[in-house]
Amino acid sequence: MRKDNLRATFLLLLMLVFGLSSCQKTETFKVLQFNIWQEGTVVKGGFDALADEIVRSDADFVTLSEVRNYHNTRFCDRIVEALKERGQTYYSFYTEDSGLLSRYPISDSTTIYPLNDDRGSMYRLVTKKGEQEFAVYTTHLDYRNCAYYDVRGYNGNTWEKEEAVTDIDSILFLNRASVRDDAIAKFLVEAKKDREAGRIVILGGDFNEPSHLDWTEATKDMFDHHGVVVPWDCSMMLAKAGFKDSYREMYPDPVRYPGFTCPAACPDVDLKRLVWSPEADDRDRIDFIMYAPFEGLSLTNVSIIGPKGDILRGERVTEETSDPIIEPLAIWPTDHKAVLATFTLTK
Repeated sequence: MRKDNLRATFLLLLMLVFGLSSCQKTETFKVLQFNIWQEGTVVKGGFDALADEIVRSDADFVTLSEVRNYHNTRFCDRIVEALKERGQTYYSFYTEDSGLLSRYPISDSTTIYPLNDDRGSMYRLVTKKGEQEFAVYTTHLDYRNCAYYDVRGYNGNTWEKEEAVTDIDSILFLNRASVRDDAIAKFLVEAKKDREAGRIVILGGDFNEPSHLDWTEATKDMFDHHGVVVPWDCSMMLAKAGFKDSYREMYPDPVRYPGFTCPAACPDVDLKRLVWSPEADDRDRIDFIMYAPFEGLSLTNVSIIGPKGDILRGERVTEETSDPIIEPLAIWPTDHKAVLATFTLTK
């Protein structure tokens, strides 16, 4: 009798475990951060290449940098139509400087940091995949006062050669002359509301600023960091608020996986269009996909999309890092590399 009871209990436990596991549902979604270099106009055939790469990425959400709406056109409308012609349905709305695409209908869209004097922008959309709401933000932060150039011996506003700035207080003083931190501060206020509302929060963008996770003790004598370890403002603000840097979550070693996104060695333009500080190593990771922790949310993959080459001291070089780089389909339309992150959500 005792054996029968044990057997029945065991079977009941198996049924409970199976029942619980069968109730769980796992969904996958992808996010693509893509600096499109003046809407793909710099490279011949660039606009079509942008559309082709977005299709190949199979991204659910695309965060865009350098939306210009040239000649009174609406870039996001044009790219949505181009994707439709390729059999892909996306939704968007009018933006300036940065932009958003979603595979799912948009229930709300907001300007978080409006474009003013070309000093950066930020937008937000709210949508739902299945029963789960998402708040996806895009940003193209202020390109002025780029202090990571000052460290490397070039002025972060004029890109003229100067003495390298290596005092941490001076570096941060120069960095804070930008309004990048103002935009991130506004993001954190709005993102807090979204998190409290039970939404998954994603931020993608070209920050025009490196990460403190890259300028570390391990890299202080590499990449013309000139011996400094820098707590860069934007990444520090996000980290303190609990946000995760998708690339560094997947590849925490900045020596083996530097993850450079700019300047990319775009092969179809004159080299002079790609060189900002010709005697320096200004390779850096300035394109990010950040996310807030969420119950059941897991980061499963991150890749860089673009040429394997970068610009080093004014010349094209091929990288020998361990970074996972997906090379372009054909034409590469931008001087940045894109970042593609894949997530799973289990509920």
